[in-house]
Formats: sequence, structure tokens, C-alpha cells
Amino acid sequence: MTRRFLFVLGSARADGNTELLARRAAEQLPPDVEQQWIDLAEHPVPDFEDLRHDSDHVRPTEGNLALLFDATLAATDIVIASPLYWYSLSAQTKRYLDYWSGWLRTPGLDFKETLAGRTLWGVTALAHPQPEVADPLVGTLNNSAAYMGMRFGGVLLGNGSKPGDVLNDTEALARAKTFFAQEAPLARFVYED
Repeated sequence: MTRRFLFVLGSARADGNTELLARRAAEQLPPDVEQQWIDLAEHPVPDFEDLRHDSDHVRPTEGNLALLFDATLAATDIVIASPLYWYSLSAQTKRYLDYWSGWLRTPGLDFKETLAGRTLWGVTALAHPQPEVADPLVGTLNNSAAYMGMRFGGVLLGNGSKPGDVLNDTEALARAKTFFAQEAPLARFVYED
């Protein structure tokens, strides 16, 4: 399968630091790698309503939810580009991941098996000098990948608060040059040996 990257942008700010860092990393991808960028602020979805045990599920066929669903299924690599908001993912990004719960029950599609073996990546900008404050965000993505049987490429961290600040983070820009070139291991829960 030809590699196809889906970049899910979860910032409340257009052209924010997280997106700038993600785009720097994406510039390093070979030209034959397809890229699709979906900005959740421009393609909002309704709040997730957990109906897993209450109703029949149908495949979304129109609107932003169908766009995200189809793009997720088509991707070999999913990049969650969410700024660090209150030490975790943005609300828009979390909502997108919440929909994965419903998609697990879509008739005629084994969503979990479809994503198994594919790769989940993260990109985030934080406004704190200690990268450990992003551990909850990293844990959310790692555990999501582990549950789905996906590979996890880790999270590219950059520092910046005001628009454009991340472009002054020379270490993050250097990491961006090779971030997607690394081999992503199969994700594991922290309690697994």
C-alpha cells in the first residue's frame, strides 16, 4: 500500500505553532507520499454521542464526519496535530478520537482491524520549558494506538506560545527533519512488558 498521510489539525488558531511544526515535518516526506490535511476548526463535527449499545450504527455518508471517516480509513499514517491545551489534546481533537468508538461498531467494517498495523503520530506545541507536561497527550495517543493495534511514531514536541514562536525552536525544527523517517514500533500499553 502506498503511504498516505492524514494530518488532523486540532488547533483553535489558524496557522498556529503546532501546524507550522507539522508542516515542517511533512516537507521532509518523499514526493510520492500522499498528504491530506483536515483542519477540525474548518470541518467541525458535532459532539460525540455514545450510542454503541443503544442503536444501529451507519457509516457516515455526508458532511464533515464522512470526510473524516473516509480520510481515516484511507490513511496509512494518521498525524494528530494538536496543541497542548490544559496538558492534553484540544477539544476538537479529542472529539475526533471519540468518534473512533462509534466507528468500531460500523456494520460491514472492522474499523479496529482496518487500522491495525497502520501508524499514529503526534505533533504538538507547548508553552512550557519542560516537555514532561505533555505526557498526558503522549499517553492518550500511545494508548489509543495500542488499543487499535497500530504502530506509534511518538510525538514531535515544539515550544511556542505566540504565533510563529515554534520557528525559533531550533531543536524542534531539527527533529522535524527526520521525524517521519523513523521506524515506528507497534504501540504498547505502559503496563505491557
